[in-house]
Amino acid sequence: MANDDKDFSKLDADFVRVLEDLVDTLIANGTLRLTDLPIQAQQKLSQRKQQRRRLTEDLDLLDDDDGQVI
Repeated sequence: MANDDKDFSKLDADFVRVLEDLVDTLIANGTLRLTDLPIQAQQKLSQRKQQRRRLTEDLDLLDDDDGQVI
């Protein structure tokens, strides 16, 4: 049962990412404005983007200028 819960949690996390990407796409092509969403949704999207940016920066081991490992 615990393994099923982990599998379902993974599916949920993956699906949330799909929804995030969908919202980003709709905003980018002008179909949706961020301000069309409830303030709580705007805040949650912003928090997830900030967290993902921090994780990406922490995991970026290559220097963009010369490609050398830091």
